[in-house]
Amino acid sequence: MADLGLTFSNELILTGIKAASDLEAIETAAKHLFEKGLVKESFISAIQEREKVFATGLPTEGFGVAVPHTDVEHVVEQTICIGILEDPVPFKVMGGMDEEVDVKIMFMLALKEPHSQLAMLQAVIGMVQKPDILEKLATEKDTGAIYDLVMEELENMEIEE
Repeated sequence: MADLGLTFSNELILTGIKAASDLEAIETAAKHLFEKGLVKESFISAIQEREKVFATGLPTEGFGVAVPHTDVEHVVEQTICIGILEDPVPFKVMGGMDEEVDVKIMFMLALKEPHSQLAMLQAVIGMVQKPDILEKLATEKDTGAIYDLVMEELENMEIEE
C-alpha cells in the first residue's frame, strides 16, 4: 500500500453536500475538518482563497472532480476529506481558469509536508481516472462503503516516492 501518512476514516467522508458554488462546497468540507481538530481555523479561508487563484477542477470521465488544497501552515494533522455533492457545482478547471467543470466529488487535501502533496495528488488522480470508481463514489450513500472502496484503491496503488 502507498503509505501516505494520513488520518482518514469514514467520519471524513461527507455525502449529500448541498452547495450553490465551488467556494461553498469547499467551505463545508473545510469547516468539517476544523470541527474535527485536523486543521486550523485559517485553513477555511486559505483554501477558498487558493481555489480562486489556482483552480482544482478536473474534467474526468463521468463526473467532474476537484482537489482543493492549501499551504501546510494551516494543517494540524495530515488528512483527506472526501465530499460528495448532492448536485454538481461548477469549479474552474486546473490550469485553465477560463474553463469550468461540473464537480460531483471533492478530494480535499490537508497536508503537513510539501512533498506529500505530489504523492497524494498521484493517488487521487489514479483513482479518478477510473470511471467505475467515480460512479461508485458519486452514488454511494454509505460512508463505510466509500471508505472501504477508497482504502482498497489506495492499497492497490503504486506511488512513486
